[in-house]
Amino acid sequence: MAIARRKLTVMSVTEAAAERVREIIENADEPVAGVRVGVKNGGCAGMSYTMDLAREAPAGDERIDEHGVTVFVEPKAVLFLLGTEMDFERTTLKTGFVFRNPNQVSACGCGESVSLKPADPEAIGA
Repeated sequence: MAIARRKLTVMSVTEAAAERVREIIENADEPVAGVRVGVKNGGCAGMSYTMDLAREAPAGDERIDEHGVTVFVEPKAVLFLLGTEMDFERTTLKTGFVFRNPNQVSACGCGESVSLKPADPEAIGA
């Protein structure tokens, strides 16, 4: 008997993050399909999150449509971002996107880079 597997959403997007993404898209100089999130090597903790405008849907990217916005996730970032919540926060000291990532092992003191481990798809029922 085959076991049905549910399709996992790589990331979720809060309403606050979606509102900020909408503002970014509306202020873009040219038509934009959404934002593209990824990770790159670098920084004192080893990796950092990336975010760029996506003029069109990148082939092979995961697509997340929530709260009226589209977020694309780079293929090489998927295992590092499984289960992540993308939020946007305004505080007295900092304003920006926040990634609540269960795969984050640590972060540097400045908060610009993180140490990430790949998610275990078996552990999350993938």
